[in-house]
Amino acid sequence: MQEYTQDAMTYVRSYGRPDLFITFTCNPKWEEIKSILSEGQTSVHRHDVIARVFRQKLISLMDFIVKLRVFGETRCWMYSVEWQKRGLPHAHILIWLVEKITPNAIDDVISAEIPDISMDPILHEVVVKNMVHGPCGLINQNSPCMVDGKCSKKYPRQLVHDTITGIDGYPLYRRRSTTDGGHSFAIKVGNNDIDIDNRWIVPYCPLLSKTFKAHINVECCNSVKSIKYICKYVNKGSDMAVFSLENPNDEISHYQMARYISSNEAVWRILGFPIHQRHPTVVHLSVHLENGQRVYFNETNARERAVAPPATTLTSFFELCINDPFARTLLYAQIPTYYTWNPTSKKFQRRKQGKPVEGWPNVYSTDALGRLYTVHPQNSECFYLRLLLVNP
Repeated sequence: MQEYTQDAMTYVRSYGRPDLFITFTCNPKWEEIKSILSEGQTSVHRHDVIARVFRQKLISLMDFIVKLRVFGETRCWMYSVEWQKRGLPHAHILIWLVEKITPNAIDDVISAEIPDISMDPILHEVVVKNMVHGPCGLINQNSPCMVDGKCSKKYPRQLVHDTITGIDGYPLYRRRSTTDGGHSFAIKVGNNDIDIDNRWIVPYCPLLSKTFKAHINVECCNSVKSIKYICKYVNKGSDMAVFSLENPNDEISHYQMARYISSNEAVWRILGFPIHQRHPTVVHLSVHLENGQRVYFNETNARERAVAPPATTLTSFFELCINDPFARTLLYAQIPTYYTWNPTSKKFQRRKQGKPVEGWPNVYSTDALGRLYTVHPQNSECFYLRLLLVNP
């Protein structure tokens, strides 16, 4: 998980903060799922169907964003798939755009209001069924989001006439009151009819919600704090549980730490679907002192490896700079953009496809990024070597 976190920060270093944070949750009422179920079955009986349909929906969503450019041209992206306790999968997606979303354009992309049923009845139905939080608080103290008597998601939200940027960097999306042009509807909580207005609506993109008919929370990222939160949340570890094993014939209690894996997650892993995906690729570059690279050997090749240790990306970079004039114009972290690493020959080779580099024949660039491994400052010589490699 540390590798994925550092790869995400490589995107931040190269392109700045991500523009959008999207949470895409599986909808068990999708027609693609219901049409496959046998008579008397519900979605909880067919985790394999849920996994396969959500996988295809996720691929379609990413194609919708990246290839069709619904938010504009995408520079890079990454996502991680997780599971709720009840088993439904959901994906957390980070999107970096070539053209950043300006504050006055947020309302064109993200909405936190109930649509007018007379103008768009389909979107109104999707939002009412999928994008309403809770309700919680005094209305429903038993809601799962309640912690110490308060909503952990900070609902109900404040009503505002126009979208503004909050103190913590997160936008306060436009949520108009019913007297200011907003809309409301009634739902039943227990035995009471509750009037729901824009304070309870989770931010969404109307185009995505109407297309995929599911819970798709779309948030705009505007601060370093949000970057840290997203990287932590996307790359957090598996759920953990502590339980005890007691032998009735033995007075000693055995305690063991264990991972909590739902049946839906187990099916996902059995089918071999990826948990993490990202683009572009991030190439990991080694940093070490002379003859300080890691060497794997056995009894038969120990002497050979000691005399001629294997090449690394760092030693190959130095060799490349000697033989290639163009490589001498680059920093170590820029090499993967123009060269590919051959793990067999352990050498960098010029890319044969990509965007031609002006003034340098047979040199092509791609969007691949390089990331140097971190070095602790107490390892002073190697730490200063890394500083020389990352600074022109």
